[in-house]
Amino acid sequence: MKFTMIGAGAMGLRYGILLQQAGNDVTFIDTWQPHIDKIREQGGVYVSRDHQDRHLVPIKLETPETYQGDPDILIFFTKQMQLAGFLKRCEHFFNDRQYAFTCMNGMGHIEKLQQYFADDKIIAGTALIATVLNGPGDVDFMGKSGAGKMNMANLTEKPDEMTHRLFDELQKGNMNPTLTTNFKGTLMTKVIFNSVINTLCTLFEIQMGEFGNFPKAYDLGRQLIDEAYDVCERAGITLVSTRDEEMHALDINTRIDMPLHYPSMYTKI
Repeated sequence: MKFTMIGAGAMGLRYGILLQQAGNDVTFIDTWQPHIDKIREQGGVYVSRDHQDRHLVPIKLETPETYQGDPDILIFFTKQMQLAGFLKRCEHFFNDRQYAFTCMNGMGHIEKLQQYFADDKIIAGTALIATVLNGPGDVDFMGKSGAGKMNMANLTEKPDEMTHRLFDELQKGNMNPTLTTNFKGTLMTKVIFNSVINTLCTLFEIQMGEFGNFPKAYDLGRQLIDEAYDVCERAGITLVSTRDEEMHALDINTRIDMPLHYPSMYTKI
């Protein structure tokens, strides 16, 4: 398949490189000039895993203005505050055959995508996959290969052929996708997860593993999980995991899968 990654930051590089290694045609688009210059100078991106085995991976990189391709799927991995600008600069190569896929954190990105793509062409998800951009042209995949996982759902909640093709390629990329038919519940479940791990790790300035191994981690996390689940129940939102399943995911993600990772909120503040 042919993919275009809109945003070549940490997660854009992670998804794009794994899809490229799975045999797909991938082009990256970014606007951060020092990043663009470094990638072109060194002929690709330096990739590490848990700070080890740093090696160069060649990639194709364009800016919004220079790209003229026609991919099957556009994958959006920008920051929330950057998305509107990226969409405006990239709209010249959008068409009604393309699908838009994103696993961005936060809220508000779906509504922005709806301004450019039909509802039946929008697929969104959530990723328990941690990555760090060390600097221009240098990325670190956190966790062992295959340690992370992700959920995905169609905005229409009706999976089609392209959705299943995307699912298959994500599976080949060792990202362990799960396809659901609960769009809002899928996205809100990750918002809740982030409200625990991002908040507490940032507040105490610690890595995820330090939190997960803290004797009171369960008690702290459970209070936040219960509060968020109570709110969703009152709002009529059915989440894709139970409270106990979410607590188990927090435990595995912090202690086993990504103990060396500082959550995104920490790195931004």
